[in-house]
Amino acid sequence: PNYGCWAPCVRKVGSIYRLYYSIVVTDCIVGSDPNVSWSERAFIGVAESNDLASNVWTDKGMVVCSEPDGVESYVRNGGSDWSAYYKFNAIDPSFIITPQGEHWLVYGSWHSGIAALKLNPATGKPDKLETINDYGIRIAGRGNVSTYRWQALEAPEIMYNDSTGYYYLFMAYDELSVAYNTRVARSKNITGPYTGIDGADVTNGAECWPMLTHPYAFNNHTGWVGISHCAIFRNPGTNEWYYSSQARLPVGVPGINVSNAVMMGQVRSIQWTADGWPVVMPERYAAVPKTTITEQSLVGTWEQIIMQYQYQTIQRSSNVVLSANKTVSGSVTGTWSYDSTKGILTINGNNYIVTDAWDWEASPRKVTITYAGHTANGLAVWAKKVL
Repeated sequence: PNYGCWAPCVRKVGSIYRLYYSIVVTDCIVGSDPNVSWSERAFIGVAESNDLASNVWTDKGMVVCSEPDGVESYVRNGGSDWSAYYKFNAIDPSFIITPQGEHWLVYGSWHSGIAALKLNPATGKPDKLETINDYGIRIAGRGNVSTYRWQALEAPEIMYNDSTGYYYLFMAYDELSVAYNTRVARSKNITGPYTGIDGADVTNGAECWPMLTHPYAFNNHTGWVGISHCAIFRNPGTNEWYYSSQARLPVGVPGINVSNAVMMGQVRSIQWTADGWPVVMPERYAAVPKTTITEQSLVGTWEQIIMQYQYQTIQRSSNVVLSANKTVSGSVTGTWSYDSTKGILTINGNNYIVTDAWDWEASPRKVTITYAGHTANGLAVWAKKVL
């Protein structure tokens, strides 16, 4: 049958590299025998290499597949029958080795949520796939996880931060061409329960907050949409964290054919709040040298975006002015203060992390300052200084 390769994840395991990949069979196979009758079906496989530069991989076969759980019939009624009848959709693998040395695969897309599957360290596969319970346990869902079969979340990325002692589960919400946005939940245990910044139980279907990315636009640019399905990594030498994902231009950008169809890679810095939540910075990473940022550095006009969650809607910037007398005017009013030792700007009681950055929308491009953080209810706030 026809198939596609999706969403690889590669990690170093001892002296070898393991590459987990998705194979999605896109043909519908329809028949009376339930063992050979199915529509789109996904499989996760694993390959190994001793040397990334060689690009020589030994395929080790299937790790897990999309398996029916009996909620709906296995038999498909035709090529247009796309009913969600799998327990977990076996795509979008993320792999982690816990501090205790356990190996886990976290995977899933739509269907019944995100699964965590324990692996044998020697093989990189589960020891058995005999019953539906062997395919993993749900660690995140969206909505009524008992009955709802099309949950709009996918692309999990699982990371452990030894500075906080939490596992962080990053997930993509909604469709990928425009509405894609990134959420994160955390847990002290690899299998959960995972909770959001509001304490809600994401494992059992609560809406996940904070939201880290959303379709957005600063002035003088079309903006970016579809910003999710992330990879999270850190520089072991500096302990700096990074967020990498796809992004797309909006639909109908003049002069660009099918402007929304091309996925482009973007990398942003991650900073961490005092209470241990990740913040994705507004501008793409550009290795801008760090400078001493003072109170005087912050005085001026900023473009700020409060990322209100709106499906397929670009959140646009508005001007905020930080005055030398510590007042705030423009689209936000109130007062501000700055802790230069911690690099924290406080506006009306909300704390934001301040960093040097590259102004990608300026013409000509230039160095600037950005701040970012979360509102009390978990919405991302992004801003950059323009004057």
